[in-house]
Amino acid sequence: MSGATGTGSAGGAGGDQGGSGPIPPAGSAGRGGLGRASILLASGTMVSRVLGFVKTAVLAAAIGQSASRAADSFALANQLPNNIYALIAGGLLSAVLVPQIVRAATHDDDGGQRFINKIVTLGTLVFAVVGLLGTLLAPVLVSIYAQQADASGQGGYTSESLALATAFAYWCLPQIFFYAMYSLLSEVLNARQVFGPFTWAPVLNNVVAIAGLVAFMVVFGGAEANSTVDVWSADRIAVIAGTASLGVLAQAAFLLLFWRRAGLTFRPDFRWRGVGLGATGKAAGWLFGMVLVTQVAGLVQSRVASQGSGAGASNAVLANSWLLFMLPHGIVAVSIATAYFTRMSGHASRGDLRAVRTDLSQSLRTIGMFMVFATVAMCVVAYPFASFFERTFEGASQMAQVILGFMPGLILFSVLFVVQRVFYALHDQRTPFFMQVVQSSIFVVGTLIASVVVPDDQVAVAIAVTTSIAGSTQTVVALVLISRRLGGMDGRWVLRRYVQFLFFSLVAGAVGLVVVTVMGGFVADGFAHSGRIPGLLTVMVAAAVMAVVYLGLLALIRLPELLALTGPVVARARPLVARVLRR
Repeated sequence: MSGATGTGSAGGAGGDQGGSGPIPPAGSAGRGGLGRASILLASGTMVSRVLGFVKTAVLAAAIGQSASRAADSFALANQLPNNIYALIAGGLLSAVLVPQIVRAATHDDDGGQRFINKIVTLGTLVFAVVGLLGTLLAPVLVSIYAQQADASGQGGYTSESLALATAFAYWCLPQIFFYAMYSLLSEVLNARQVFGPFTWAPVLNNVVAIAGLVAFMVVFGGAEANSTVDVWSADRIAVIAGTASLGVLAQAAFLLLFWRRAGLTFRPDFRWRGVGLGATGKAAGWLFGMVLVTQVAGLVQSRVASQGSGAGASNAVLANSWLLFMLPHGIVAVSIATAYFTRMSGHASRGDLRAVRTDLSQSLRTIGMFMVFATVAMCVVAYPFASFFERTFEGASQMAQVILGFMPGLILFSVLFVVQRVFYALHDQRTPFFMQVVQSSIFVVGTLIASVVVPDDQVAVAIAVTTSIAGSTQTVVALVLISRRLGGMDGRWVLRRYVQFLFFSLVAGAVGLVVVTVMGGFVADGFAHSGRIPGLLTVMVAAAVMAVVYLGLLALIRLPELLALTGPVVARARPLVARVLRR
């Protein structure tokens, strides 16, 4: 969810090329292919992220957020399948399987079909067993991740809140299997260079979940009627948690429609020896260790965040603030990095470190152009953005402070996502493991200190700040190590670009700050906090103004990274415009 699990998630790759037959060698796509791939990924991810944002807002309207024990109980239960899935398979599928499938496609006479059959068969069985065990252990998992309140009901979850979280968990934990199958199937399609379904499947998930939340509000009312624990009956629980799991099921099933388009015909194969699974298992060991360290940190975060339940910002606010943090990262960084990942894997398999270094430099500069601006812009609109989720200015202020605690780490978080994938392309899972030990150690120590010295209603802010510090430290270590591994990474050029991006972003941010102030974004009785729609309108106006200023400044200096992205679009648009004008 947050910095404790801030290693990045599996990403899809490229653009949907469809077709059948042998896949082209990894890395064969040119710069134009990568551009189309990134755009396709970004478009699907953008729609998905926007709908995810809508879903989060509708959920807050349905059951509340700050100081809502019901919201904290659902946030805890709905996060459990993500935690368990991450522990079993998170990162492994993208970091290990994509290079292995690409290698099998290159060297096997059947284009990697037998390897894929064996992997999918094994994965389905393992994930089904894990999903079943996780569901049966719902009470144990809830008690592990939640800190129980004291006798006065302060400092954690009450016994009633824990019981509600457990009821939610029985409905949510089957998502472990659905998430795992979605990742497994999408990474196979990714390696076969059929990319579109991966990014568009979550759209279906969000549509189903939103429909369930709307139906819930029609039948049971909004947050005023559902924020307390004592009103939650079995039918309320089934609608909220059941539709959440149904959405994840639809997300996974959607990918099966594109299996043949990738040139695949699946047949269960239980003969798992002799196809290189030993190498996969060795790599998986380091990935499992890394995820295990991450989840220990996540466990500490969940229990410490529980102290704020009923007092202020807690698990629900942290989860939703992290979603806003991930909004620009998911749309830009994941889309661009995963489009480069398959190509870097091909370069690495041929030992072409110079090409890997070039890809790393290009991807970091392109991502930085967006992420530096996104960091500044999100800080400017944090207060009105929070008002979209909260009913009171006090609640919006609490959430905004958590968002501001996360934001300083956004740039380096996205840089880390790219650098980790370079290590994975080089078939090195050992180094990322030790990098994660550094991050998690700093995070755990900082969070435990915060649990003692910070008031309960401010503990979520302290966790967000600790996340930024720990993640940034991890990224600095990662950059030093990857530079040594590749013999350099155009560091001065990349740093120069980031300084330029920061200067222009601050100029745009200053203009945006004026807009937000004029629209009452920082006062309780301002227009921006008079309702959800005014809050969102303030964000949209300020963001549009800042984007125009920022992109205008980049265009003024004819920034190469901007021209590389807009050039293909302009080239395609010119003939169309010319034909329209001739008519």
